[in-house]
Amino acid sequence: MHDPMTDPRDKHPEGGFPGQGQEQPGLTEKTRPVPDHGEESYAGADRLAGRRALITGGDSGIGRAVAIAFAREGADVAFAHMPEEQDDADATIALIEDAGRAALAFAGDIRDEEFATRIVDDTVDVLGGIDVLVLNAAYQKDREGLASLETAELDRVFKTNLYGLLFTARRAVPELAPGSSIIVTSSIQAFHPSPGLIDYAMTKAAQVAFVKALAEELGPKGIRVNAVAPGPIWTPLIPATGWDAERLATFGTDTPLGRPGQPAELAGAYVYLASEASSYVSGAVLPVTGGKGL
Repeated sequence: MHDPMTDPRDKHPEGGFPGQGQEQPGLTEKTRPVPDHGEESYAGADRLAGRRALITGGDSGIGRAVAIAFAREGADVAFAHMPEEQDDADATIALIEDAGRAALAFAGDIRDEEFATRIVDDTVDVLGGIDVLVLNAAYQKDREGLASLETAELDRVFKTNLYGLLFTARRAVPELAPGSSIIVTSSIQAFHPSPGLIDYAMTKAAQVAFVKALAEELGPKGIRVNAVAPGPIWTPLIPATGWDAERLATFGTDTPLGRPGQPAELAGAYVYLASEASSYVSGAVLPVTGGKGL
């Protein structure tokens, strides 16, 4: 049975989201409308049967959508989340277990080198190894201008988006066997930076360099390294970014498809990059942007 063909312009809400604000990190239950992570729609086909995955930032948004998809494709899934996101993490655990797979969650901050390293050790201890590493956790905040960018905020963005990524990847690489896959969540911001996200965009561009360099290093070992570059995706991170009601009302409406994306619409890209279907793909950046070019 084939999925029915749909008009991508109408598949999800066209935007016009109501004004709302959250403190970082954003929470699913406070996000209106609630993002679609594929809870009801994603159907697996055993494309990741027997694999073991570790996802940073796997409690909500893109990370939860990936966790759901991986589990329904047959993978056991471990993920990291902030302690404040425990309710979201519990919901993601339930979704993984409902798919009949092992679920493992770690509460902590990947800016902490000990935590960012330990999640690899604990995943290996419990699941028996790691075959797919998804470096997804990120922090962003709207900036009024470079002059107002505080050093403490700069540190938070760089340490979350780059240091934490490096800490986890560095520890994971020795555990990865040929056929393993590393996937980084970069962003369209790496290629089309917004002034209000200047520090976030810098880290996303650096992630692209990381992917390309690490793909060169690990290719001879049979390990692939790629990135997904999302466009405007409706996740709890968005209302926690600090944008006003007008910005939320127009979020994602400037794409060729005319609307923002939902986390569920990214899941297939991660499944592809983690699976045998992409066995000759490494050092690539896969855009999921509603038609916006990189």
